[in-house]
Amino acid sequence: MKWVTRERAKVDRIACPWLIKRFVDRDAEFIFVHAEKVKEVAKQEGAVPFDTPGTELTHYKEGDKEFVSFDAVIKKYALKDPALLRLAHIVRGADARIPDAPPESVGLEAAAGGYRVLAKDDFENMKLQFPLYDALYEYCKGALDGTMRLEHSRPPG
Repeated sequence: MKWVTRERAKVDRIACPWLIKRFVDRDAEFIFVHAEKVKEVAKQEGAVPFDTPGTELTHYKEGDKEFVSFDAVIKKYALKDPALLRLAHIVRGADARIPDAPPESVGLEAAAGGYRVLAKDDFENMKLQFPLYDALYEYCKGALDGTMRLEHSRPPG
């Protein structure tokens, strides 16, 4: 299946392709275009638009809580993996201003910004960042099962 979003991806527009490739559509093909072309290209290519205002898989609110496109993909495809839900909170904190952003969100936002500068295009950006999301996913699994603890979170001594 084809998926289309806005070009110049940073956090959510790289996190979503990672999520889609790993948990929704292993054969996914991604298209990155100017923001005003997303809906047109989606129609022409029969592609699923994401992280674009006015589409199903984009930022949304439930009550006073803000969610990002990564959350929308998880919700639509009924993904229940607790590690993915924890990763979603990190992605949300890196991509939106939320009051309960986890500390990992700052690092993710910084890394994503750096990768966007290093990458020659969005496809290279995905290639560079997918291992970061693989690592964060493993970190989230370990944090949940108690096998992963960061040194700075341990009591001294």
